[in-house]
Amino acid sequence: MEKDLNYLINKANILRKHVIEMVARQGKGYVQQGLGASDLFSVLFFDELKNINIVSNINRDRFFLSTAHNSALFHATMAEKGLINIDSLEDYCLDGSPLEINVSERLGPFVEATCGSLGQGLSVAIGMALSAKRRKLKSRFYVILGDGELQEGQTWEAILSASSWKMDNLCLVVDYNNMQVEGSVDQVMSLEPLIDKFLSFGWNTISCNGNKITELLDSFNKARNCSNRPSVIIAKTLVGKGVDFLEGQLSHNLTFPQEIAKKALISLENFYE
Repeated sequence: MEKDLNYLINKANILRKHVIEMVARQGKGYVQQGLGASDLFSVLFFDELKNINIVSNINRDRFFLSTAHNSALFHATMAEKGLINIDSLEDYCLDGSPLEINVSERLGPFVEATCGSLGQGLSVAIGMALSAKRRKLKSRFYVILGDGELQEGQTWEAILSASSWKMDNLCLVVDYNNMQVEGSVDQVMSLEPLIDKFLSFGWNTISCNGNKITELLDSFNKARNCSNRPSVIIAKTLVGKGVDFLEGQLSHNLTFPQEIAKKALISLENFYE
């Protein structure tokens, strides 16, 4: 277990390094979200998701990134997973590159849906998960939703639908970083009491520190072993995690020149220890 834990921690920090380098090439981008969610992506893609790299396997698990602008982290994860060439990360956001600022299906068949319109990812996943459930497939469906997306009416209709259909093959992860374009989520439109809301909608509701690998592993295990209800993991993450001068800085699309990136990489090296 200790070996696996160290492996996942190391993967998370490698993903952070990729995010910094990728965003720095453009000088601005979604670096804060990427740093904050790296632990979550590490656990999902290098432990939890089953057979995601075998596109021909109809029973493979499926992943939906509703917060499709968190693309640097997603593309870095795909490269570390061996699903795209790691050298292609250098083409991130270049004209004509499939590594777009919003993750899209141009990247390949492992992108289940283009979710550039915030608030729609869960609805798409539910439709596919419901089909799989009726066909008695073994696939599980995972969705990462931003906390700001929970201000969308469509999202709550989807949440109600999933519990009504007892979709225990569905796991929703809320990346609760308290940041959206307009500022902090709790000041724009408060979500609290969020746990009580999901419980009242009939969901298996789990809350954890989204930057603590052990808590994430335990949360996914609880979700996988729940029957007759969809599961939600409310993962509280810290934007900018791993870079001391960026941690907690609410900047949705960060100006990120090369000299700042160099400082960030030095800070990240210290964070490894």
